[in-house]
Amino acid sequence: MHAFKTLGQFIIQKQADFPYAKGELSRLLRDIGIAAKIVNREINKAGLVDILGDVGTTNVQGEQQKKLDVYANEQFIAALTTGGECCIIATEEEEEIIHIQSPVSGNAKYIVCIDPLDGSSNTDVNVSVGTIFSIYRRKSVEGLADLKDVLQKGTEQVAAGYIIYGSSTMLVYTTGVGVNGFTLDPSIGEFCLSHPQIKIPTTGIVYSVNEGNYVHFPDGIKKYIKYCQVEDESTNRPYTSRYIGSMAGDIHRSLIKGGIYMYPTTASSPNGKLRLLYECNPMAFIIEQAGGKATTGYERILDIQPDEVHQRVPIIIGSIEMVEKAEAFMKEFSPKAKLTEEKTDTKLEALGVIGGID
Repeated sequence: MHAFKTLGQFIIQKQADFPYAKGELSRLLRDIGIAAKIVNREINKAGLVDILGDVGTTNVQGEQQKKLDVYANEQFIAALTTGGECCIIATEEEEEIIHIQSPVSGNAKYIVCIDPLDGSSNTDVNVSVGTIFSIYRRKSVEGLADLKDVLQKGTEQVAAGYIIYGSSTMLVYTTGVGVNGFTLDPSIGEFCLSHPQIKIPTTGIVYSVNEGNYVHFPDGIKKYIKYCQVEDESTNRPYTSRYIGSMAGDIHRSLIKGGIYMYPTTASSPNGKLRLLYECNPMAFIIEQAGGKATTGYERILDIQPDEVHQRVPIIIGSIEMVEKAEAFMKEFSPKAKLTEEKTDTKLEALGVIGGID
């Protein structure tokens, strides 16, 4: 008989990696896994009930909230609140951080940053979506945890993961000692270990970027895309372009098969579009633990000090050789000093100091 290991069993076995946790982190990961099963159930029947489409409101990012966005957000908040191991939740769907003040969470030690439903517009056309989460240990020792406990560098993460709701549902996570993947077996309702100790290939043949924004990309990214498209047998080029529109889905493909995912700055998003705390940091932690690399094009994602909860950054992430090649193009054709000068000129022009006003 083929032996299998559930997520719960695996977490308990690995609890010794965190002797200071006394089981809290294990229970927190369990709570996230339970909420993921509930969200998965609703996603799987989304085409059968009136749950697709917009709620009619916008979230803090100015994006239309989908019904499943709101549902997923509520489920993860409920699970983390009931579990009692979390003192603060920072979520994409809420403008302010959520303080958990319940009888069971009085001494909670962990902060969870989460994108409850990444790529939610894909649900309308039955394409993969995901959940991305990041866990930090509270730094303050007295009183209520506060914003300073949330605004930690990615290097301070104690765990991070994502859930893919696709042809099968998979949870991938790391606690800083490698990356493991678990696939949901619907017959028993359990996540089972299916991808132990995942290692991302050092290179790949797929690049993933929204090429519809090509004309607004920095020159370094434009040059790298052209590099990907030029035939060269020694480097298996031209590469294949694949873009799902769900960060979790696109990076999951790179993690398993090798590849690169890019979401650079654009004219409309000069600071990048993806959020540092609950998208870029967790994915960077996972990819680095699997042997890959994550950068803005100039600096390591995990070394960035957050200034605010919904801070945005550009990201280049995936197989190490591909990311380093893209970095080289950025440093040669879009040097950071030049970009800073251009942004300054744009601000001055808007103020009428140069260019438009005599």
